[in-house]
Amino acid sequence: MGLPRLYRSGLIASAIAVAALVAPVEAQQQQPGTIRSNHGAWSVICDTPAGASTEQCALMQNVIAEDRPEVGLSVVVLKTADRKAKILRILAPLGVLLKDGMELYVDGNNIGRAYFTRCFSEGCYVEVEIDEELMKILRAGKNAVFALRESADQDRVGIPIELAGFGEGYDKLP
Repeated sequence: MGLPRLYRSGLIASAIAVAALVAPVEAQQQQPGTIRSNHGAWSVICDTPAGASTEQCALMQNVIAEDRPEVGLSVVVLKTADRKAKILRILAPLGVLLKDGMELYVDGNNIGRAYFTRCFSEGCYVEVEIDEELMKILRAGKNAVFALRESADQDRVGIPIELAGFGEGYDKLP
């Protein structure tokens, strides 16, 4: 089973607006937006981005690899403005090996691989649409690991994500 198809049809307005909520891992203490609620390691963060008429909210978790403090991720889940799609966006630091993408493991099971869609000054993004199957896996799971490589001659670096509180936090998203 692979990750759901990459979200290729472009960024919907809310996804662009919420991009401001994805702060680099180094700036965790100064995240934009307001924390509405905490659910385990997840936080619901809301902000009204410049040019937007309504507030945008996302479920977010920032983590750093225990053995590699320079490798961190911001994991964001959001709903599109029309509420028809759910997006999983992972911000990885600059310098990752783009061609290999990122693999997702939930409770030791390989869920699949997704590929980087774009890079900005704060890092590179993997973005996928969450289908019902992936949502069930994330809600039922206890731990996830996002695995990526920094170079072709290195093993993958696995960055653990706590899934406790994911479902509760997602349900709090407006």
